[in-house]
Amino acid sequence: METPIIHVDMDAFFASVEVRENPQYRGKPVIIGGDPRRDVRSVVSTASYEARKFGVHSAMPLMQAYRLCPQGIFLRGNMSLYGEVSKEIMAIFARYTPLVEPLSVDEAFLDVSGCQWLFGPPEEIAASIQKDIEEELELTASVGIAPNKFLAKLASDLKKPRGFTVIRPGEIEEVLNPLPVEKLWGVGEKTALKLRSMGIDTVGQLASLPEKLLTAAFGKSGRALWYLARGEDFRAVEVSRAAKSVSRETTFSRDVTDMDKLYAVILELAEDVATTLRASGFLAEKVTLKLRYGNFETITRQGPLPAPACLTMPIYHKILELLAKVDTRGRGIRLVGVGTSNLINNRGNRQLSFFESPGLDREEKIAEAVDKVSARYGIGAIKRAALLKKDRPGKG
Repeated sequence: METPIIHVDMDAFFASVEVRENPQYRGKPVIIGGDPRRDVRSVVSTASYEARKFGVHSAMPLMQAYRLCPQGIFLRGNMSLYGEVSKEIMAIFARYTPLVEPLSVDEAFLDVSGCQWLFGPPEEIAASIQKDIEEELELTASVGIAPNKFLAKLASDLKKPRGFTVIRPGEIEEVLNPLPVEKLWGVGEKTALKLRSMGIDTVGQLASLPEKLLTAAFGKSGRALWYLARGEDFRAVEVSRAAKSVSRETTFSRDVTDMDKLYAVILELAEDVATTLRASGFLAEKVTLKLRYGNFETITRQGPLPAPACLTMPIYHKILELLAKVDTRGRGIRLVGVGTSNLINNRGNRQLSFFESPGLDREEKIAEAVDKVSARYGIGAIKRAALLKKDRPGKG
């Protein structure tokens, strides 16, 4: 291969980390997403392969997952721990090539075109990475090797878990043509329905159409689909690619009108977001408030932080400023979300501004304590006193 690309995708990452930390879960259906008895509007984040045998999958409503697999082990998850493990995974990738493009906490593209004289051909590099992850982290990963990013990602998904799939230039049509059109990037439910209404069910059928026909039907995305159907993807691995945002949201079992309860949940979400930012090594420059009313109307409000932040209270207070500008009187809140964006690398720097906050040292010490406890026992193991009392959080 002229430009060998490896895509590594961890197998049921969140659930697998929980099984590693709790050996008693091994061989049992583990479902990350919440407690189905309380988080009735939540969805599944990750399901172990044992749970998938019962039909449970990510993005499924948690209550549906419970009906399919009532004997499952339902967990809320530990994002701080997952973030730390993700750093260890990325460090393994960096041993073999500096050209690493993370897609999320549990997957990345690797360009190994210049590393073969050190570590051998792409297949040997991929096998070494897979072995390192299993031996050092006690986790498994699936890998795909191909001439471009699209094919590498497709390959890694073909034989999960512990998959190892190589797509060589001469095998592209053989692999792609029988696949359903949904396997192409950009083909969601609506696009798939339109393609099937045109009599196009497989990638091979799509590839055989004139490019002009697809462009006329789908615009610029039609041209992109035509190239992908032929196995062509000209994007390079982007080493500088960084996370674009970190956000958390929760859906209430009943619409909320009690503002004290809303403040408490926002504080908890801000704490979760801040913990994830620190674990990932980022500072945020902007925050976003998301609200969904009982009638499903959804609004968002954004605003800049006074200084880049990875601590709870600066994020929390800015979200409250945004909330104060929203008229919530007499309206039940179904969902609330806290997001951060415009992320920059922290590189271990202390959070500072030109106007130093007198409470910053205290907040940093709180964050350090939260991180240590969360890393060992999970998010939520330690809570601020404000979250344990009836008063409006943020005052103490």
